[in-house]
Amino acid sequence: MSAAATPPAQAPRKWEGLVDEALEREVLGACLDEAPERRRVREAFKDVQLSIDHCLFKGQYSGIGTKESYERNSRGVEIFSKCWFPENHRMKAIVCLCHGYGDTCTFFLDGVARKIASAGYGVFALDYPGFGLSEGLHGYIPSFDTLVDDVAEHFAKVKGNPEHSGLPSFLFGQSMGGAVALKVHFKQPNEWNGAILVAPMCKIADDVVPPWPVRQVLIFMAKLLPKEKLVPQKDLAELAFKEKKKQEQCSFNVIAYKDKPRLRTALEMLNTTQEIERRLEEVSLPMIILHGEADLVTDPAVSKALYEKAKSQDKKLCLYKGAYHAILEGEPDDTIFQVLNDIISWLDQHSPKDEGSS
Repeated sequence: MSAAATPPAQAPRKWEGLVDEALEREVLGACLDEAPERRRVREAFKDVQLSIDHCLFKGQYSGIGTKESYERNSRGVEIFSKCWFPENHRMKAIVCLCHGYGDTCTFFLDGVARKIASAGYGVFALDYPGFGLSEGLHGYIPSFDTLVDDVAEHFAKVKGNPEHSGLPSFLFGQSMGGAVALKVHFKQPNEWNGAILVAPMCKIADDVVPPWPVRQVLIFMAKLLPKEKLVPQKDLAELAFKEKKKQEQCSFNVIAYKDKPRLRTALEMLNTTQEIERRLEEVSLPMIILHGEADLVTDPAVSKALYEKAKSQDKKLCLYKGAYHAILEGEPDDTIFQVLNDIISWLDQHSPKDEGSS
């Protein structure tokens, strides 16, 4: 048992009336370090998640098919993936979704994906190794480059499916997923028709990064104890979600990684943001960047720098006044749908007209 293991947590107040005592004990008592337990807990909690009073879960979209899969990749890691697609006509394009740190594609992003699929797009996502329902130690990124390779490999299979032949393909990255998407683009500069970057992690805000002396200690410690959870961290949900009620609903994302970051993970993310900040001029694909102006988690100033420095000829920057980090989950409903509509409008402008819809 890890020295950093925590005692069973108390049930959040928001669970009252929605979660019976037996399920509550089952979820709160689970050790989520490995994938089998995360999968069991998610399966037990799935119906509860669908009953949440959040605009992303309340959207009723007809004609949307979904499919969940497990498949071993070339490294032998069992990867969970999910797709959402229009059932009654051919999809206009492929949107490959990269989730944020600690997250899974099965919670808030499920609602985001359904909305985009309702506009005629095929949305494809995976949980990174160590996150959500994929294999691996929970919250552990031994190498960001290997994670990017895993993502690129999975999306290459999606794009290589004969049913998707000739379709445009777009990267969609949120927060840390924005860094993943940009690194995939660096690996494959000519293989994507565009990118949607939502509050991308091009630089972690100074208020969130530990001070320089602490950072030097962490770098040393990461070599000795890479998996330990010793990195000091502020409450990211509090910093990221503007609306208190939506912030509290994060507790229903029971397989999210919410502990202190593991040492190696923190170091990999810090090194990745420093690399991306140095390589902004290499970004060459059409893109839309969407960022809350009051984001305290990822720095909106670097999104502005990305917009200015990228050599892309076709680029758009959308800044949302007063909005925090979680612009797709934590803002008032009208802001969330404004961001989603901005994304869909941009996709529509960059995809062929759908002639076969019924």
